[in-house]
This record gives sequence, structure tokens and C-alpha cells, in this order.
Amino acid sequence: MAEITAAAVNELRKKTGLPMMDVKKALHDAAGNEDEAIRLLRERGLKILGSRLDRETSFGRFGLYIGLSASTGAMVELKCESAPVAANDEFIQLANDLAKQLATGPGAETGEQLLDQPSPSKPGMTLRAQKDDLFNRIREVFNVGRIVRLEGSCGGYSHNATTVSGVLLQVEGGSDAAAKDVCMHVAAMRPMGLNKEDVPPAEVERERSILRETALKEGKPANIVDKIVDGQLRNFYAERVLTEQPFVKENKQSVGQFAAQNGMKLVKFVHWELGKE
Repeated sequence: MAEITAAAVNELRKKTGLPMMDVKKALHDAAGNEDEAIRLLRERGLKILGSRLDRETSFGRFGLYIGLSASTGAMVELKCESAPVAANDEFIQLANDLAKQLATGPGAETGEQLLDQPSPSKPGMTLRAQKDDLFNRIREVFNVGRIVRLEGSCGGYSHNATTVSGVLLQVEGGSDAAAKDVCMHVAAMRPMGLNKEDVPPAEVERERSILRETALKEGKPANIVDKIVDGQLRNFYAERVLTEQPFVKENKQSVGQFAAQNGMKLVKFVHWELGKE
């Protein structure tokens, strides 16, 4: 039996980030062969992971790949078991690696498909191996939730406070700073759609009916009720439509006006809150 030196244990512990006793046992079982010990550690980690897959993952964050210089943008929901892990640098790296690969790779329909693609920050390793390696050190379950890729230049914003949310915004023109400002507005004001046309017609008609009935009950002349309702619907849209909402950083102008002022066309946005489908 090869002697397992303290130096060998310490070296493998540095490489894997795993507890010293786990590393020592793996080296012992592998007769001192470091590669074999690493294989054993991964196998044992996956076995532990398999026994914990039913754990709730109600914390996490959104990984983003954004920038007006890029031709695609992406956002990925990565969930974990606790708030401290959601703020872990390696967890953040994994979330952003997932988004970068989704944007710059061949694309994926699901998180499972994405995990089998190469990691942008770990040469020779898949995203799944990167995830499993991180689990083996942190011992929390990670789940990839929703994923989205937009074809075009994108801004984005990830809000990680009491409410964890992510915004991906496709734009034409403008600047990274202006796009981020609009994304921050979306996270705060939760618009229903980009333009008036994005509001479901049934909801508009329901609101129109309520406003019309109210106006008639108040004794407004029947021949001008529709004009009154059209005016009141502006407030309805200003609450729900991104381009019509007062801009949070300067409420004397709408978001649409802010975008135009910055030479930016708003094309599409995706806003997710963690755990809310």
C-alpha cells in the first residue's frame, strides 16, 4: 500500500476544494493515485447528489449574457437551496457561464440540453461537470430552470434582493447604460407588455366596459362617454405597457420617450421573478 503523505492530501484538497478526510479516504482507496482519487470523489459526490434531488431549491439568481456589441443575448434561471450559496462567486460564475453558452453556442431547448454543452470558463469540462463539481464542494442541489435566448443586441439587469428577478431586453441602437436603465425600470414596475398591442384584447375590452359603465352611472352624457373612456384608458396603458409607463428615473417622460431620446428602439423584453413561472 502506497504511503499517503500529508503533502499529497493537501495538494488534492486544494485541487478539489473537498474536506480533508474525504480527500484522504479517496487517496487511500486509490492507492495514492491522484487521478483515480479524483474519479472516486466525483462518483461519491454524484451518489450524494442522487439522494438529495428532492430538496427544495427556492433561492438562486439569473445568469445573463448581454451587451450591445453582441449579436445575441441570453438569460438562465439557476436555483439553489440557500441565500448564501446564491451569492457565492462560483455559483454566480456558473449562472453566467450557462447564459453565455446559451447565447454563443448552438442553442438549447431545455436546461438539461444546455448542461451537456461546454463550459465557457472551464476548458475541457461540460457545464454539467462544472455544476456537479460545485455541488461536490458546496453540497447543495442546483437546478437549471427557465432559459431564453434573444437574437439581437441585448441589455439586461439582475436584481438580487428581497425579490430576485432578471430582465433581458432586446434593443436596436442606444447604449449599454440606457438599456440597463430600462431593464431596471422593468424589474421595478413589472410591465405586462412592450406596446399597447401586447395587452390581451379581452383585458382591454373588460376595462373599457367597466369604465363606460362607471361613466354612465355618474351621469356623463352618452354621446361623449366613449371619448371619456378613451382618455381614461391612457392611464390603464400607463400602468401596464412599458413604452407608456412613466420612467422611474425621470417620471416627466415615458419609457418610450427615454428610449427615443437615447436613439434606442425597444424590440422585446423578458422579465422573470425567481420561482414564478
